[in-house]
Amino acid sequence: MARDTVETHFSEAVTALAPGVPRDPALPVREGTGLTGARCRELFDFQLGSRLLDVAARVLRERGEGFYTIGSAGHEGNAAVADALRPTDPALLHYRSGAFYLTRSAMAGRLPEQGLRDVLLGLVAAAEEPIAGGRHKVFGHPDLAVIPQTSTIASHLPRAVGVAFAIERARRLGVRSAWPDDAIAVCSFGDASANHASALAGLNTAAYASYQGLGLPVLFVCEDNGLGISVRTPSGWIEAARHRSLEYFEADGCDLADVHDVARAAAEHVRARRSPALLRIGTVRLMGHAGSDVELSYRTKREINADLARDPLVGTARLLVEAGLATPDELLTRYETMREHVLRMAMESSRRPRLASAAAVMEPLAPRTPGAVAAAAAACAEPASREKAFGGRLPEREGPLTLSQAINRTLADALAACPDVLVFGEDVARKGGVYGVTRGLQKRFGAGRVFDTLLDEQTVLGLALGAGVSGMLPVPEVQYLAYLHNALDQIRGEAATLPFFSRGAFRNPMVLRLPSYAYQKGFGGHFHNDNSVAALRDIPGLVIASPSRPDDAAAMLRTCLAAARVDGSVCVFLEPIALYTARDMFEEGDNGWLAPYAPPSRWAETHVPIGRARSYGDGRDLTIVTFGNGLRMSLRAAVRLTAEGYGCRVLDLRWLAPLPVEDLLRAAELTGKVLIADETRRGGGVSEGIAAELLDAGFTGRVARVTSADSFVPLGEAAGHVLLSENEIEDAARKLLG
Repeated sequence: MARDTVETHFSEAVTALAPGVPRDPALPVREGTGLTGARCRELFDFQLGSRLLDVAARVLRERGEGFYTIGSAGHEGNAAVADALRPTDPALLHYRSGAFYLTRSAMAGRLPEQGLRDVLLGLVAAAEEPIAGGRHKVFGHPDLAVIPQTSTIASHLPRAVGVAFAIERARRLGVRSAWPDDAIAVCSFGDASANHASALAGLNTAAYASYQGLGLPVLFVCEDNGLGISVRTPSGWIEAARHRSLEYFEADGCDLADVHDVARAAAEHVRARRSPALLRIGTVRLMGHAGSDVELSYRTKREINADLARDPLVGTARLLVEAGLATPDELLTRYETMREHVLRMAMESSRRPRLASAAAVMEPLAPRTPGAVAAAAAACAEPASREKAFGGRLPEREGPLTLSQAINRTLADALAACPDVLVFGEDVARKGGVYGVTRGLQKRFGAGRVFDTLLDEQTVLGLALGAGVSGMLPVPEVQYLAYLHNALDQIRGEAATLPFFSRGAFRNPMVLRLPSYAYQKGFGGHFHNDNSVAALRDIPGLVIASPSRPDDAAAMLRTCLAAARVDGSVCVFLEPIALYTARDMFEEGDNGWLAPYAPPSRWAETHVPIGRARSYGDGRDLTIVTFGNGLRMSLRAAVRLTAEGYGCRVLDLRWLAPLPVEDLLRAAELTGKVLIADETRRGGGVSEGIAAELLDAGFTGRVARVTSADSFVPLGEAAGHVLLSENEIEDAARKLLG
């Protein structure tokens, strides 16, 4: 449907309206509605502004000045949804929310031009755009409690559930939140998106909470125009497919008065009962999916004209004219005057500066303040609080600990020091995790802070995203590295992008714990033994920690928690399952893999900054670069080589993103020969990045690598055929040494 067709139809339809008897603007615009004439007139202006932004987007694109044409035409009824909420209610909006955004902007006390300019600057990718700064066109603003969503094909529903969860949990725990105690979260999405796995995860989690009587104040708004680009949504599907534990509301999105009344009822239900609800708004889609969409290739003219006849902007004009609150000529004059104003603003916006360098583009990606992180990592609870948290047996008095024990004690210290830290995931509460790493934490700190979640990774991460953006510090656990792939986009598309596309105005700090890698004895299969981290290392700004030893695990976990709190970092903490309970280094009973827990007085001196490696030995013949399970194997191989007269050193990377490049180059230059021992796969593994860093830095020495095979990990002893082994490391080292 062309822009001029929609504009011509509006003019003709409004001209044909018959004026009614004048009504007091303070009275309802029609009998039986709560929408007054005065508010109807104001909301009409927001609807009109949204429509004209769509017109401007098409004009800008035609002139080569605009870059985004997915519009809100036909969905302008969502202005009444915004009107039913408070400007402090956090909103996660999909891309047809122009009228909602303009309404929320005005409700927050801003001038009408400010909301319009926000959107126009986004259309032209101007660096001055207030949320994404020219990186993407999104609806978002920190002063409006509108959290920007860059991909709204339902991936934001788990986060919306997390935001609602955080509102209630912060109130219950008495900790500070970004939202008022009685706020509700609102999340809008399209009818096609309702079929997405992320949507089903979000809706199901909300229903699950409601079924159990847990507070979860989220209003889902499905704006149903019957189309997902060209794919039809069957009539009645949203109601038929809804979860029966969600309260359901329905409104005609082309009738502003109906949306006004139903949206208010839905919002009040959620706010008063602190329980979720689903509001379906029947809408139409005008001007196609986007500027490049040729609707006639998949829709008939009759279908297109039927949508045009339900134009919500004409519908609101009809309300005003029939109530005697405006004449057709007044509204048409208003349309033309505002059209000229918006197009003039659009042309002015197109002349504003755009991002001019890679540095400018990447500036909000991953802020690092190592000094502040180091200070935060050294902070701890008061002595009395620690004594209480550990039942009088402080971990530094326990003697040497295993890897899993060190992680457990560090989590306990974090929970004792910071009341906004939450530890959660599948089986982490009473059971203490599959491997007992979180054992005892719920008993000490309560079910409000250490709790089990649904068996759904998208839900786990969605809760973390919502809690983080609400001001809390979540420490979620996904049971195995392989399970993360079920929900990786919650990290890639939601967590990592939020600060980038909001210029740091919104952050979702978290420390995601992942029992990782292979080499488990007696417990196998590729879902429990996974060695693929390529998808994580590909995510810009992500911090990936990979500790091997207990002392490093404690220090690095404190660093990750501090980086999340101070810099808003999204950290992934890879825990080698096979080393959780390891005690010995070279021979049975030597206890060489245990390490004491550092007391708080030594946390500053034992701090491990992000991107710093750890070196073992001072040999000058060979450097073995490794991490994870590879450290233990490499150290054992190095000892045997040293006994034969070779001088070896082992460099434990500890951080897989960002890689410790300076330490890597220093260790490489000291020997001139580098063997990379990488337990991940040969293709797409960590070794490729290490070798590339050496090459880029101009390293002229010899480099070799040994890795696991490009294979999934099979069950039982067969795993040994495809996983990196100690013998392979030693053989490759001998070959490199000549």
